[in-house]
Amino acid sequence: MKNNDNLPASENPEELLKLKLTEPKKWAAGIPAVLVAGTDVIEEAGLVRGLTGLFHMNKKGGFDCSSCAWPDPDDERSPIAEYCENGAKAFAEEATTKKLDASFFANNAVADLAKLNDYEIGKKGRIAQPVYLPKGATHYQPISWDEAFKKIASQLNSLDTANEAAFYTSGRTSNEASFMYQLFVREFGTNNMPDCSNMCHESTSVALAEAIGIGKGTVKLNDFYDTDVIIIIGQNPGTNHPRMLSALEKAKNNGSKIIAINPLHEAGLMAFKNPQKVKGVLGFGTQLADLYLQVKINGDMALIKAIEKLLYDAERETPGKVFDNEFIQNKTVGYEEFIDHLKKYNPLELAEEAGVPFAQVQQAADMLKDKSRIIICWAMGVTQQVNGVDTIKEIVNLAILKGSIGKAGAGLCPVRGHSNVQGNRTMMIWERPKMSQLDKLKEVFGFEPPREKGYDVVESIKAMHEGTVKVFFAMGGNFLSATPDTVFTAEAMRKLKLSVHVSTKLNRSHLVHGEEAIILPTLSRSDKDVVNGEEQFISCENSMGVVQMSKGILDPVSTDLLNENQIVCKLAKATLGARSVIDWDKYAVSYDEVRNAIEKTIPGFTDYNIKVRKPGGFYLPNAPREGRFENTEFNGKAPFTITNLPEHKLAEDEYMMTSIRTHDQFNTTIYGLNDRYRGIHNERRVIFMNEKDIEKGGFKPGEKVDLFNYYDGIERVARLFIIVPYNIPERNTATYYPETNVLIPINSVALKSNTPTSKLIFIKIKKHIPVNLN
Repeated sequence: MKNNDNLPASENPEELLKLKLTEPKKWAAGIPAVLVAGTDVIEEAGLVRGLTGLFHMNKKGGFDCSSCAWPDPDDERSPIAEYCENGAKAFAEEATTKKLDASFFANNAVADLAKLNDYEIGKKGRIAQPVYLPKGATHYQPISWDEAFKKIASQLNSLDTANEAAFYTSGRTSNEASFMYQLFVREFGTNNMPDCSNMCHESTSVALAEAIGIGKGTVKLNDFYDTDVIIIIGQNPGTNHPRMLSALEKAKNNGSKIIAINPLHEAGLMAFKNPQKVKGVLGFGTQLADLYLQVKINGDMALIKAIEKLLYDAERETPGKVFDNEFIQNKTVGYEEFIDHLKKYNPLELAEEAGVPFAQVQQAADMLKDKSRIIICWAMGVTQQVNGVDTIKEIVNLAILKGSIGKAGAGLCPVRGHSNVQGNRTMMIWERPKMSQLDKLKEVFGFEPPREKGYDVVESIKAMHEGTVKVFFAMGGNFLSATPDTVFTAEAMRKLKLSVHVSTKLNRSHLVHGEEAIILPTLSRSDKDVVNGEEQFISCENSMGVVQMSKGILDPVSTDLLNENQIVCKLAKATLGARSVIDWDKYAVSYDEVRNAIEKTIPGFTDYNIKVRKPGGFYLPNAPREGRFENTEFNGKAPFTITNLPEHKLAEDEYMMTSIRTHDQFNTTIYGLNDRYRGIHNERRVIFMNEKDIEKGGFKPGEKVDLFNYYDGIERVARLFIIVPYNIPERNTATYYPETNVLIPINSVALKSNTPTSKLIFIKIKKHIPVNLN
């Protein structure tokens, strides 16, 4: 299934650049990170504008980085740089002085822009004014804000039911805009609110809510500085959350041990050269992982069970010395049933299933045996699996066996990917709201919100494809490139009556659109947000439940931009008109008024406007952090969960594939074409393979191949990739996304969370055959 030549391309062009390979790095950061980051910022924003912004990023009273959700220190923050290389690149993208005005869109047809790769599209600059693509048109054209809102309102009000619209949210959206967005959508009459959580940590939210009573982690940043063991599973902090390296370095210096679990040896898990310290500047690093367990893709469940079984055997030899029996007795349920299930497993067989030498599994168990101050971190390598929810519950099993929740230096740490994705969910961006939340909305605002479950991301795509969703509104993000089954998703988006995107920069989702399309340009985090002559600020929530203010300090590149909150309020007023019971004008001009409304509606936000103005912000309530499991279904106790091992049966010519980021990207935003930690330069269309697999498959290093997936009997193909030999387990492969999102089946999702299984799909690899498109 390929794109029609007359339609804009839904994927990156199938073309190769000039690949250059170097040896993969065994350490992260250092002076190269400083040089690369500085170059990007100066090229995009200029010296003065760039340095001014960097100095204020992640500082108290400054603006929150729009990249990852790793928390800022509670106490003193770096006087030099409270940001990482990728944070600086993210800032450079939004602080650029390049802008797309009417002349740009007049000179560039949508189809021509779609022929560019995602890196080239993103580098065009900031969108400077609202633009509209009429039905049948080839070029976006200028449109006034009022006219844009009228067109969107007209389409929404012409729908037979509110459920024929879907409203997407990216993790970049502030607490204030998120709250008003869901308020508008629910007063409009639907819970169709797919968001980026559906594609990343939804498995975490489901698993933790059932196991400990809250869908969030239980640690603070300071816990990392006073812990005994840190376990990092399915996460690559050096690329995806680089500021975490500073916390790991401090943990190591304070005596902590680190166990890394990942199919690839990642530089950011091996060593860290801190560029803010003399030692790092001189080229000396801190060794991070004391034990590196190179697990097979989706071998995490077997590995955790093997460790648990070895710990149980040790507990039998020295009762009360390995497990926290007091914690188990007082704080948990289901222990006996869990142990009966665990007894069935042989740790030798489990180690083999995980792909890890048994001696290393035993070493991991020995490191944990007499420790209880244990922090377990995970990310997409765990959540984006069919059994992601169960694997997280198995992580919880290990933590509660050791009593490693509710005490200093211990706990569960899901590391969120986008800076306010956790805040979005706190603000009720959710397709499955609780009845108590909806009751509160009714009490505070006086309208009856819809009660039926809405569409998540996968369900929205299917509904668009079936024609039951006709209007799609995206608050940020690059929906097409972030979602699975790219050709299927593109077909779905082209069936829409109207697609609308609130964006800062151009991306591929603007180029694969409905019959009509509108782009509404908005302010970035670093932009000054001035309403009625008064500078405003927003707030965000990080991975550890801290809510703090974010205030932009740069002059926007255009005077024709609105903040996200204004966009929501003006659209709501245009759409709902006299039938609305909400004073949208009041909220459009004052974030303080929005925060007052949040305080009345959402628990934990008492004195919001006062506390958010305090340097560093405030922590939201988190009962499990204090050792209380009051919101579980088991009378205030955390349940042990019985889980089963996944079964993977590969055909002789099949491989498991996981999708990963380069070091030169954040989610779908491509900063550059290099992945220097893995030794890849000037290319993204590569597939990492074990050398034995290359030989057995009759391939050669550097050979061009095509990748196929046949889930549900449908052939999906990603063409023209280069084989790169790499240290990865046999029958395992890795590729970059979004280039291989086309291979991820729309129906291959995690059980319970419905998250696309981007970290494990089955592929076949065939020698490349050029396709004649004529």
